[in-house]
Amino acid sequence: MLNLHAREYVNRVTDPIGRALVERGLTPNTVTVVGTVGASAAALWFFPRGELAIGPWVITFFVLLDLVDGAMARAGGKGTAFGAVLDSTCDRIADGALLAGLTWWCLGVGEERVLGIAAMICLVSSQLISYVKARAEGMGLDADGGLVERAERLIVVLLGTFLHGVGVPYALHVALWGLAAASVYTVLQRLVLVHGSARDQAR
Repeated sequence: MLNLHAREYVNRVTDPIGRALVERGLTPNTVTVVGTVGASAAALWFFPRGELAIGPWVITFFVLLDLVDGAMARAGGKGTAFGAVLDSTCDRIADGALLAGLTWWCLGVGEERVLGIAAMICLVSSQLISYVKARAEGMGLDADGGLVERAERLIVVLLGTFLHGVGVPYALHVALWGLAAASVYTVLQRLVLVHGSARDQAR
């Protein structure tokens, strides 16, 4: 949903930044890797230690680099097939590290073992959402769309974590359980889309 409605406004902000970075000799792939390493390291450092208020801010900074690398590719005309695959792969790594860090906290210092189940559901389903689309597109089928895509998942998780970190009761519980339900629904939604696309293709 955010990809559809917010892309134009986000591009107005990121495109000038992307052009400036390209002019300084940076490449989109470099920014992609730096963002992924930074976000993953922050998630696996701050969350297991229970630093849930500062962690989301650091992760958000590095996640925003994912917007900039696309702007850099457009500005420099350096978008490549490898860059697209690298970007998607790095997205999965960062998402996995984020939810793994939260699961680690739930099962460790957070002492929230039941909530850890929700975190694990989010972890697995977030990977499945992307996998179903990639596998379908590889077969020439359409699986575009869904209730919660990456942008929505990141906003829900990072906001819920931050609110919990500053003492808002049950903020993370609502975020993770709500996202778990929405993510499972999105997996099923995409499978239905693929089924319909396959049926149309057969005709």
